[in-house]
Amino acid sequence: MDLFIAIFQGIIIASTPLVLAAVGELVVEKSGVLNLGVEGMMIIGAVTSFIVTYETGSHFLGLIAAVISAGLVASLFGLLTQYLLSNQVATGLALTLFGLGLASLIGQTYSGISLDTFPVFDVYLLTEIPIIGSLLFNFDYLIYLSIIIVVSVYYFLNKTKLGLVLIAIGDSHDSAHSLGYSVKMVRLFAIIFGGSCAGLGGAYLSLVQTPMWVENMTAGRGWIALAIVVFAVWRPLWILVGAYIFGVLQLYNCTYRLLV
Repeated sequence: MDLFIAIFQGIIIASTPLVLAAVGELVVEKSGVLNLGVEGMMIIGAVTSFIVTYETGSHFLGLIAAVISAGLVASLFGLLTQYLLSNQVATGLALTLFGLGLASLIGQTYSGISLDTFPVFDVYLLTEIPIIGSLLFNFDYLIYLSIIIVVSVYYFLNKTKLGLVLIAIGDSHDSAHSLGYSVKMVRLFAIIFGGSCAGLGGAYLSLVQTPMWVENMTAGRGWIALAIVVFAVWRPLWILVGAYIFGVLQLYNCTYRLLV
């Protein structure tokens, strides 16, 4: 049973960065924009969160730094594509290269340094419940936050007027514009939200999953997040399914390498 619990926890931890990055990109694509710079925003979130946490000793400030820095990078993408009308695909690819290069530069002096363990969500009595307590109430805060974000995005897109407006803009921006909605502004906010979520995903890598900074530690997860959005057919709740399936495959791959 202990082995089963360890495997379950490993799957959830491996999947969480993908959940955060993919749900943000889903909102971006729902608005009618394709941002291929997820990888770049994730690595920026990873390096800034690590540096701020290391220098201040506060994981919370590190997370805030990841959200702000990745959001700023995403806003640059939004400015270039929505107001200067640059090509979305080319700009997204350039954003990934820019993020990887910048992260490598500013993270050079922090390479190999480790951090303290990220706080675990510990509810009195609930964690003491046999099996269920270890399965559901023995994770870090960001795992619960990722699930809350996914459910909130589902509610926002399906149950709120603003969510329906965002979907309408993605389906037909000309029609939405004719009704008086600011297409560029709505898309810009969606892009910034997607970037902030990707930054949180990157922060999870450097603060929780592997609490240290290693160059290129995202290892293609931004591209996998893009694939998960397609796998989920642009449905928020299916993001969890796709990410957790990849978590199973990743854990199997790591185990296979250790055994071989």
